[in-house]
Amino acid sequence: MSRWPREAAEPDPSSFGSRPYDLVKEFVVALVGVTVLTLLLAAVFSSPDEKSMSVASWAKADPGDFTATALAELDGSSDTAGYGPPYNTAADGQKIGPFALAKTVGVTHAIDTAQAFVLTPLEQATQSPDVRAALGTYMSASDDQRGAWTDAYSTALDKAGDDPAKVTPGGYGPVPVLLSQLLAQAKSGSLDATLSAESGFYHSDYTLPLMFLADGSDLAAAGEQQHLAGDQWGMTNEVDNYPGQVWLIPDSFFYQVSPFDHSPNGDALVWAVMAVLTAVFLLVPFIPGLRRIPRLIPVYRLVWREHYKTHP
Repeated sequence: MSRWPREAAEPDPSSFGSRPYDLVKEFVVALVGVTVLTLLLAAVFSSPDEKSMSVASWAKADPGDFTATALAELDGSSDTAGYGPPYNTAADGQKIGPFALAKTVGVTHAIDTAQAFVLTPLEQATQSPDVRAALGTYMSASDDQRGAWTDAYSTALDKAGDDPAKVTPGGYGPVPVLLSQLLAQAKSGSLDATLSAESGFYHSDYTLPLMFLADGSDLAAAGEQQHLAGDQWGMTNEVDNYPGQVWLIPDSFFYQVSPFDHSPNGDALVWAVMAVLTAVFLLVPFIPGLRRIPRLIPVYRLVWREHYKTHP
């Protein structure tokens, strides 16, 4: 007698019931259903498509602020001009105690604000004889003379409420001509192209237009309007009323409390605190005392309660 049981005969497939199945129909129904559901969820939960801010839109919407910012870039009094590394050596940058982190790395993206934001864009564009003459006059002048022109024009522009059209005539040299032409280039959109121009097919370095915008007041105002400022938990917010980056709540929390909320080294200090807290979290299994917390607070027994019913 055989040690192995005899295999049962295979049933005849035709003996089973059958029904027609239209694979194409199923695919079309599934595709349409998923598409409709995707569009519906996108309409309800997606982020609004806010129009991006550009140098051109800024210049058109607020030419006075643009002109005042361009003047600050020209005379070296803008935030970018005094930022320090990685853009220049005007400051040490943020510190953690005695350690100046950015200064340690040094200048990696050098920006001369007068050249980058004003003079180079004017030089690279085709200009009228008046503008070329104004450029030549400014470039050949001494630093003291340039400073006298920009200081005088800055004072006059302040008195005019940042409206170049209301500035009274004075000893401003070629500065009004240069800034007026730069404003025209900005409104036309050519300044955006000049500031973001880089070698290669792909353009991904928008440092210059972003820094120029940040030196003005309109970008910050737009951010505050969308609740994106640092004191508004900005890094955790999305534009309008949609939820944003909730995983950044711990980082954003420290920007709301002292001393981080007013320290000139706030970014570096928050980074250091989060680095320490992250390290502690990662090293919990190796830190005596902390690693016993799960046993002292047995939440795991609640999570795996079905298992512990039979394995107390």
